[in-house]
Amino acid sequence: MFIYNVTTNIEEDVHDQWVKWMKEEHIPAMIKTGKFISATMSRVDVIESMGGITYSTQYKVQSKAVLERYFEEDADELRAQTKPFEGKFVSFRTEMEIVHEEL
Repeated sequence: MFIYNVTTNIEEDVHDQWVKWMKEEHIPAMIKTGKFISATMSRVDVIESMGGITYSTQYKVQSKAVLERYFEEDADELRAQTKPFEGKFVSFRTEMEIVHEEL
């Protein structure tokens, strides 16, 4: 299993609109690709010197191969949907392999 993590710092003036968009549109669209098992959106408990509010959204995926298919087939289209927030956020992405999980 892998986690595709997207950490985003969003400016406060569009924060509420962005959170609503993430919950109602973007995360459901990611799951709808059929490539992700689940998604968790968390607010990062940090005060940023640059301002804004930071979130980590983690998408669980079965394998690296499936994640690569997401990048090839879906990523460009889904990232293009961030246009309404252009210039109002900074994101970075991390791929993590789950080595142990206990539920």
